[in-house]
Amino acid sequence: MSEAINNAMDSHPATTTPDSALPDIHSLVPHSGSMLLLDRLLHVDSESASAEVCITPDTLFASDEGVGSWVGIEYMAQTIAAYGGHQARQAGRPVKIGFLLGSRRYEAMCGHFAFGSVLQIGAVRALQGENGLGAFECTIRDGDQLLAKATVTVFQPPNVDEFLQEIAIKGEYE
Repeated sequence: MSEAINNAMDSHPATTTPDSALPDIHSLVPHSGSMLLLDRLLHVDSESASAEVCITPDTLFASDEGVGSWVGIEYMAQTIAAYGGHQARQAGRPVKIGFLLGSRRYEAMCGHFAFGSVLQIGAVRALQGENGLGAFECTIRDGDQLLAKATVTVFQPPNVDEFLQEIAIKGEYE
């Protein structure tokens, strides 16, 4: 995993930006209700974002052991969505949905995220194409402890409605 994410997250600790200066994460991530899994945005700039989630028995996908570490990929994707939403708002554009295409080397150092954990999810842009494809180096930490890492690939089509309609039409003929 690239050192870029460690450097970016270390140079922007959550405590340096007051909550009032950051947009509400609900305004940046186009998920509704309980499907927005993150609690708050910690940091966002032109290259990276970080967010936080507190693991409780009421957290979506919680089991007796905590939240399965497989949910970490969605925490990463939603942090990337917050980054994308912020970039759109900075450019005067509406927040749009995007798609998680997959990940390379998702590695979890635990089976579950334990109750009482306060996870910090970091995402640093590794590359972004004009065609809407992007890749981000992501980590999940509880304090100084690294719990998961991955390179996450995402796609945000220029026109989501047209893209979804094309997929639906192709599906009818296959």
